[in-house]
Amino acid sequence: MAKILVVDDSLTEREIIKKALEAEGYSVSSVADGEAAMKMLDSEKFDLILLDVVMPGKNGYQICREIKKSDFTKDIPVILVTSKGQESDKFWGKKQGADDYIVKPFQIDDLINTVKRFVK
Repeated sequence: MAKILVVDDSLTEREIIKKALEAEGYSVSSVADGEAAMKMLDSEKFDLILLDVVMPGKNGYQICREIKKSDFTKDIPVILVTSKGQESDKFWGKKQGADDYIVKPFQIDDLINTVKRFVK
């Protein structure tokens, strides 16, 4: 069973994503900020990370960069899931190492289909 980490400061967003992915058979953990995500990544291995951009403390771009620089986590696909939907935001996300980019509000089917592209 694939393990997915959801990082979003919105409890509502975390719960919506978690329920949708668990219904598809994925094991889902969630945290509210980047610092908690990095601590979790130190102790657990995940198959995919869904990462918000706008969060307190370090933003999703910074966390994505840290994930992609670490030998331990660099091969984990990162999908940014954010309200920042400008082309420049998407460009910047890809520059930070994001494997894909989903703009909020999103359709659950789009999220699941994107996840399935990265987690077999």
